[in-house]
Amino acid sequence: MKPETILLTASESETLDVARTLGKTLNAGAVVALTGDLGAGKTVFAQGIAESLDIREQITSPTFTLINEYRGRLPLYHMDLYRLDSTREIEDIGIVDYLYGDGVCVIE
Repeated sequence: MKPETILLTASESETLDVARTLGKTLNAGAVVALTGDLGAGKTVFAQGIAESLDIREQITSPTFTLINEYRGRLPLYHMDLYRLDSTREIEDIGIVDYLYGDGVCVIE
């Protein structure tokens, strides 16, 4: 297992820059897990990754839809699993298909 990386940024602009840089290195099957309080910048980070994948759609939090899908150089699957309470619920949304699919998963 690869070690955890913690990135701290001081502004939305810095967060976007770090995410764009990371996004350029991602390949199909990549999974990026984001943690943090409400308003910490998780969706902003996903927006930066989306930009690096040539996605021009507005990236919004998937809080109520659970998974937002976007098409670009690689598909982006932006997930919010916060409201799910069990492994079974996560399996029921078909997460395995996304994790082993053709795109990049960003999970909050």
